[in-house]
Amino acid sequence: MFAGTKLRAALTGIVLSTLSLTTLQGTATAADFPDRTSSHAPTTGGSPVAAIEGATARALARSLAEPAWRRQLAHAALAQQEVDLLALTAKSGAGPVKGFRAALVEAEAGIAEAKGLGEGVPSLLRVGLAGQKVDESALASAEPLVASAPADDDAEVVVAYDSAGVAHELDAATAPQRPVYVVGVDGQKALAAGLEVIERELAARGLDSASPTAASPSTASAATGFWTTRIKSIGIADVKEPWFKSDAEIFSLVTGFGTDGKVRVDTVTMPYLDDEGTTYYPNQILVNWSNYKYNLADVVLMEDDGDTNYSSLAKALAAVLLTITDQGAYIPLVDAIIDAMPASWWTDDPDYVDSFYTLARETAGSRAGAAGNARMTVERYYVSAL
Repeated sequence: MFAGTKLRAALTGIVLSTLSLTTLQGTATAADFPDRTSSHAPTTGGSPVAAIEGATARALARSLAEPAWRRQLAHAALAQQEVDLLALTAKSGAGPVKGFRAALVEAEAGIAEAKGLGEGVPSLLRVGLAGQKVDESALASAEPLVASAPADDDAEVVVAYDSAGVAHELDAATAPQRPVYVVGVDGQKALAAGLEVIERELAARGLDSASPTAASPSTASAATGFWTTRIKSIGIADVKEPWFKSDAEIFSLVTGFGTDGKVRVDTVTMPYLDDEGTTYYPNQILVNWSNYKYNLADVVLMEDDGDTNYSSLAKALAAVLLTITDQGAYIPLVDAIIDAMPASWWTDDPDYVDSFYTLARETAGSRAGAAGNARMTVERYYVSAL
């Protein structure tokens, strides 16, 4: 996934403690990683997740001075797109790796905190190979560097480290000739855990939230079935593909008034949306109309671009949506969702992709998003009871 794609626009931010990027010599230790109690401002473009990824990349690079560990990582990275660092270090018998693993545990906790995921989250830090030539001979002939994605998608330089801890500047626009390990977060796992956080936070504040594909239909429709809006095809225009970035993690917020007259927010993941100029045919249920009072709903497409703090996002959504009451008629909620974000949140993550206003149960055919960035074809689809 590390030679994958990114969608652009803008939405969200985080104010959390991060780290000092002081260069240390020798075996990687906890000192290489973010101090989650530090009051210092972030040093990586204001991005705590990017700062942790950068520190992990530098520490991993120095740990590769151990030949056995270097060979083990190369074997794993050639066999799979992304390698779970925490799981792999547990299998390593190399002595110097123990210090790296101990610090890695702290880094994982820092990632979970920065993304507002709480405790009990699966390990998220991954490493994958990038470069114009990535195979066994390339790894044997040149010492791989280790990098992490810059916080800024428009960065011109990617900083990578060698096993001595020396920094090298790579062209962000062109994949390097030599192999580079790229440290990042497992976006799919982070998104799945994050949407659970949003659903819990909104439900705790009295706002219904559940995936339309998993939500239970209303009692009245349960015996016979229910109508839905299903995505036949969808495509995104604005997609960027820097070599150092992982695939985009797209999700939708479907909003309207629930059967109880309160604002409802349903989350829908769209893991297939990766490449620009590509039309996807997911046949995915987007809206379960049995959960809505009115025959209209709005959809906001967003992307987790790395730094999304899902707990903060849910609280910001709840703060504004709780002020909207049912006036006996449909009220568009897209603008309310966007307006919910304070100015400090209009940074790189998560990206606002596009929005669709006033989808009705009868809506069918091709629809362009309000921002002109997404287009989808939808159809009415009846889900029959068993």
